Amino acid sequence: MSGSSARSAYRRARAVVASAAALAAAAVGLWTGLGEGSAHAAGAVPSPDHVVVVVFENHAYSQVIGSSNAPYINSLKAGGANLTQSYAETHPSQPNYFALFSGSTQGITDDSCYTPGFSSARNLASEQIAAGRTWASYNETLPSQGSTTCSSGTYARKHNPWFGFSNVPTSTAKTFAQFPTDYSTLPQMSFVVPNLCSDMHDCSVSTGDTWLKNNLGAYATWAKTHNSLLVVTFDEDNRLSGNKIPTVFYGQPVAAGSSSSTTYNHYDLLRTLEDTQGLTTHAGNAASAQDITGIWAS
Repeated sequence: MSGSSARSAYRRARAVVASAAALAAAAVGLWTGLGEGSAHAAGAVPSPDHVVVVVFENHAYSQVIGSSNAPYINSLKAGGANLTQSYAETHPSQPNYFALFSGSTQGITDDSCYTPGFSSARNLASEQIAAGRTWASYNETLPSQGSTTCSSGTYARKHNPWFGFSNVPTSTAKTFAQFPTDYSTLPQMSFVVPNLCSDMHDCSVSTGDTWLKNNLGAYATWAKTHNSLLVVTFDEDNRLSGNKIPTVFYGQPVAAGSSSSTTYNHYDLLRTLEDTQGLTTHAGNAASAQDITGIWAS
């Protein structure tokens, strides 16, 4: 064989080997990619049609979960999912609400009355609206839709962070009386904030638990068969338990009887809420937070 023929044969042989190697690599890559995709899909945050988040007040995990004073919340836990290591960010109440809603306390350090619309920072509602999705809050004992009053009877604006943002229309803050009875007309994302008695701040755990059953029990039942989600959480603990709080998920996307012992906080919950909506942005510290996983139905 001439030198040129030998070199040509050598090149052809190298090409065959390279092609085979490329095919093998592609096969491995495809297999790995499929594995990663399957793993991602299995642990992905679901896409509920409606999400309702209810925030209660100032009770530690051990005061609610497993307590005979909260039979309804514990029934949601049994039929849904429980986070055993869920934590608030700080004390007192108001900065925690801002953290949960916007991924930051926005410089709020106490419960004093802030100036409405003082911040233009990104938040769950502004992201939802910017994405063309629907949002509302339902605030028990709010004097009227969109009212920015600081307090009125058992109503307290310190538990309603949406009023702090210029990019959230005040008209999206509704009274709880406006919570629809036809749940299919609910916004895709909404928050429910009970008043100072119903939220366990001034009244007992039993009072709040009964309020939840009477006012959102029908929604919870409906959510179980209508691809919807109820989240029950607390702003902070009683200052005696390291800020460990109850957080329970219930609805069709949730694996019944599941739980997670991963440590989560308000920023992780916000991140998860954003991701249930398919949002491409994340507010504040939610950008570096983790999704809540291990509790979703397959």
